[in-house]
Amino acid sequence: MQSKSNALYFIVGALVVVIAGMGYYIYDQQKDDGTVSLKIGEGGVSVEKN
Repeated sequence: MQSKSNALYFIVGALVVVIAGMGYYIYDQQKDDGTVSLKIGEGGVSVEKN
């Protein structure tokens, strides 16, 4: 009976780790990385935040 209980704890723990990992991945993909683009041309200097 104890091996079934240990297996259940392992499965629940693995699910928690997977859900936390997916949450971090989604958060990381959606956050603004704050990059800046600098263009120098005939019209002058242009700075854009992406």
